Amino acid sequence: MSEENIREKKKFNPILISAVFLIGGFVSFLNGTLITTALPTIMKDLNISPTTGQWLTTSFMLVTGIMIPCTAYLIDRFSTRKLFFASMGLFTIGTIIGGFSNSFNMLLVARIIQAAGAGIIMPLMQTVFLVIYPKEKRGFAMGVVGIIIAFAPAIGPTLAGVIVDSHPWRDLFHLITPICIVDLVFAFFALKNVKESKKIKLDIISVITSTLGFGGLLLGFSNAGTDGWEKANVLIPLIVGIVSLAIFTWKQLSSKKPMLNLRVFKSSTFTYTTIIIMVAYAGLVSAELILPMYIQMARGYSALDSGLMLMPGAIIMGIMNPITGKLFDKFGARLLSIIGLILLTAGTFGLSFLGADTKIELITFAYSVRLLGMSMFMMPLTTSGLNTLSKENLSHGTAVNNTMRQVAGSIGTAILVTVMTKAALNSGILNPKLAQIHGMNVAFAISGILTLISLVIAFFVVKKKSKEEVKAN
Repeated sequence: MSEENIREKKKFNPILISAVFLIGGFVSFLNGTLITTALPTIMKDLNISPTTGQWLTTSFMLVTGIMIPCTAYLIDRFSTRKLFFASMGLFTIGTIIGGFSNSFNMLLVARIIQAAGAGIIMPLMQTVFLVIYPKEKRGFAMGVVGIIIAFAPAIGPTLAGVIVDSHPWRDLFHLITPICIVDLVFAFFALKNVKESKKIKLDIISVITSTLGFGGLLLGFSNAGTDGWEKANVLIPLIVGIVSLAIFTWKQLSSKKPMLNLRVFKSSTFTYTTIIIMVAYAGLVSAELILPMYIQMARGYSALDSGLMLMPGAIIMGIMNPITGKLFDKFGARLLSIIGLILLTAGTFGLSFLGADTKIELITFAYSVRLLGMSMFMMPLTTSGLNTLSKENLSHGTAVNNTMRQVAGSIGTAILVTVMTKAALNSGILNPKLAQIHGMNVAFAISGILTLISLVIAFFVVKKKSKEEVKAN
């Protein structure tokens, strides 16, 4: 270990810092899907349609996707402590507002504020972990982070089901509030600055174009779900989004000090791992919304039953993430990613044959297989890509990776909800429930195709350890 590393080690306790971020990251990602299972209850209580209710989940993913591109600048510009307290503070405020929401608009505002904080927490946590842990331990460290990314959202439906069946849905927010406050107090004493801040000027044009770009795309896709693709409220946002992203990309590539350094894509390993994760995540997240709808609306089970059916998969994922992280440190990403994507694809296609009386055990099994697969490829591929980047570009790499994943999830959800709605309406089936199930099956089939595409890409391009990783090490 170099003298520089020894000096750095004396400045902070990695375990305490990890604990601060794991708590904050867990509640922020948990909240991302916490209301998924409770959505039917919320829709009924607030008297809103499924398309409107979808925005309570889609808006969270969208805002985090908008915020994350800014995190590379924020991480370089501000100290670790300042940025954590700002992001966790925002998330806490949004959570408090959500607990007292009595209308859809108020609840939507609460979700947006929460997302603004959550969008900073995850890239900040990943960057800090990559700084405080050496490369030979990054697989395990990022596997622990994977518990947050995967296990927290997966357990959200179960926890929500337990609460919503016997308590008001607002208690979902009341439950998280004290945890947020405790983490802020803990961070005040335990969190140290692990990176030096730099005086960098914020590029306002980049902020505006990235916001319009990502926001326009999602708005266009979401509107298409209800109004069709030829309407102005679909075409205009899509055009604005595409043009804005083109300007944003040009601005980043032409700037000596970009807000988001897109030159990280010069690493082929980082590029293809990001693409694989995007395509797979688009299919994965959308199913997290559709399956609870099937269990509750089409089958008539309670929110608690729905949550308990999804619990085994969440437990498996929580156990496997650190294990796959250790396996990555030893064997690399290729074998893990291929096996994981095979399992994800098989489980997803298994859910495309749902019927009015499909055995619940089969649904739970297929869902668990999907999450087992996710635990095997998500963080190993992420770590493999980030390991090829220089220390100066780690914040940009984590920002790009998280942005692409979140936006892919948002767009995937919007598209598959569109597919589900259109397939149900055009099925020609007179029974409304059977028509709805048909739409869900079509959506799961499309989701399976997306994960299959990721598998094919991974088979041809993912290596045990790329030349870029070897060079970086």
